[in-house]
Amino acid sequence: MANIKSYLRGTYEELVHKVSWPTWSDLQSSAIVVMVASVIIALIVYLMDVSFRNLLELIYSIF
Repeated sequence: MANIKSYLRGTYEELVHKVSWPTWSDLQSSAIVVMVASVIIALIVYLMDVSFRNLLELIYSIF
């Protein structure tokens, strides 16, 4: 039990005193970058899906 208390105390000390937390503006800009990247990746996946579907429909229509 003493090891668990020591671990929790050390974890708390590290989170409060040794971690550098980002500012609110840093968090907002990072969130915007993540959202834009997610939209771009989603569009790429959608375009790949549509193109493969059309390609497979073309192949199936031949046979």
